[in-house]
This record gives sequence, structure tokens and C-alpha cells, in this order.
Amino acid sequence: MSSNPFQKRREEIFNLKALRERRSITTMPDAIPIQQKTTICPKCHHALTLDELEENLHVCRCGYHFPIGSHYRLQLTMDPGTIREIGKSVKPFDWLHFPGYPEKLKAQRKKSGSTEGVSTVRGKIGGYPVVVAAMDTRFFMGSMGSAVGERITQAIELAERKKWPLIIFCASGGARMQEGIISLMQMAKTSAAMERLSRKGILSIMVLTHPTTGGVTASFAMLGDITLAEPGALIGFAGPRVIEQTIGEKLPEGFQRAEFQQEHGFVDQIVPRGDMRKTLIQLLRLHARD
Repeated sequence: MSSNPFQKRREEIFNLKALRERRSITTMPDAIPIQQKTTICPKCHHALTLDELEENLHVCRCGYHFPIGSHYRLQLTMDPGTIREIGKSVKPFDWLHFPGYPEKLKAQRKKSGSTEGVSTVRGKIGGYPVVVAAMDTRFFMGSMGSAVGERITQAIELAERKKWPLIIFCASGGARMQEGIISLMQMAKTSAAMERLSRKGILSIMVLTHPTTGGVTASFAMLGDITLAEPGALIGFAGPRVIEQTIGEKLPEGFQRAEFQQEHGFVDQIVPRGDMRKTLIQLLRLHARD
């Protein structure tokens, strides 16, 4: 813990946000909430209490990985007391004066406790300095608007300046429709930043979580040196339902899931949530020896 009182307070706020996320159930549309402290796993249909989920890092006994908030994910991943948030001043903007957008942003902030669909930090993992971004489906499904793209770009650029490895936990439902072309521009912006990082030879690790779709998949999420994924994560551009409707054919079993993507060369390794920190430390250690 930092001796700086301002930093100490920031760490306390961060940890409180992580605690709030840990003590809540984040579900996708395919999960069935029973009540505030109970839910049904969409994979095995087992009823789960919040205590069970918390004890198992929000992973069902069948292996289904429930989505988790960005602060909780960062707390699980990084060394205690080393997390320093970056990019907090970058906030969403109503570029198009889209009807109802400001009110929806306010509601999303209240619901999630976050100011955007990604949290970006610098700190250490296993003693190794890193820059980490964690996307959050609780905020507009982690959609990539201008602020998300800018925060991620700033994280990439910080990793480039510091020559520190970059890790991004990807989770997104696509573009932020309320920001139109400004949202789509973030694909090119983040991809260009990743290209500059790659040319400097700086390690980048992408961790694909459920779901990683849309413009995120079509840009920075597929540009890392190493691509990890949580079990069962949906990974693709358009969702399977849209593809089936477009081509008029039934898709293969497990299409676009992490296991399917690993079999077809899009994912290097599938890592359960409980093993993620250990795996990242191993990769950082190997990289440091180069």
C-alpha cells in the first residue's frame, strides 16, 4: 500500500469497486437470474448462490465462466498495492447528440460503478511491470466508443514508452452505435497503435473473454503476440445467430467458442480463470529471459 495519502485513497476506492463487483452476479442474456443473490448457470442449469460464485471466482462447477467486472478482474490478476489507474480523465462524449444517450450513460455509470467500458492501469504481475486494460460488459456491453478506443490507445502508447508488456482482457459486444462513425474509427486507431508497439518488439498478450465480438475482434484483440482465452468464450465478428440467418445454414457445434477457435489457430491457449495469473507470470518470466 502506498504511503501517499491520495494514492492510498485511490487504492481504497479501487478495492471497494472490486469488492462490489465480486459480491454481485454479472450475467449475459443467456443466464437466468432467480433473485439478486442467486442465478442459474446457462450451461448446466445448476442454481448458484452468490457465495458459491464468489468462492470459485464466478466459475460454475461445470466450467462456465460468468462475466466479471473490470476492477475485480484486475484485482485477481495484479500484485496487491501496485495498481495505478490511467486514462480516467477520458470519458464518453455525445458526438452526434444522439437522443437519450447522455441519460443512458448516466444509468450505465450508476449500474456498473465505472465511467466507461474499459479500465486501464499500470502495475505489476508477479513483480514484472506491465500495462493492463480490462474491458467490462456491464457498461454498454463493453462496446467500443471513442473513450474506450482512446483509453486502450493510451495504454498501448504507455507500454510503448515504458517498454513494458501489454495485457488486454477483451470483452465486447461491438461498436457503440450512439457514436456512429466515431466509434468505428477506433478500430483503425487501436490497430495502428498495436502496429507501432509490435515494431518496437514489445510483448503484447490478448486474453479473450466472453464475449469478444464486433470491432474489438476486428482490430486490436487479434493483434497480440500471444492470444489466450477463457473456456467457452464466444469469439468472432458477427454472432452465430446472425451468421446462420445470413448464410441459411446450421453452424457446427461450438462454432466461434474458444475451443473451436483454438482448434482453428486463432487462440494459442485456453486458460481457466483460476490459472490466469499464474499463466501470465510464466509468460512474463519467459519474456524477461529473452
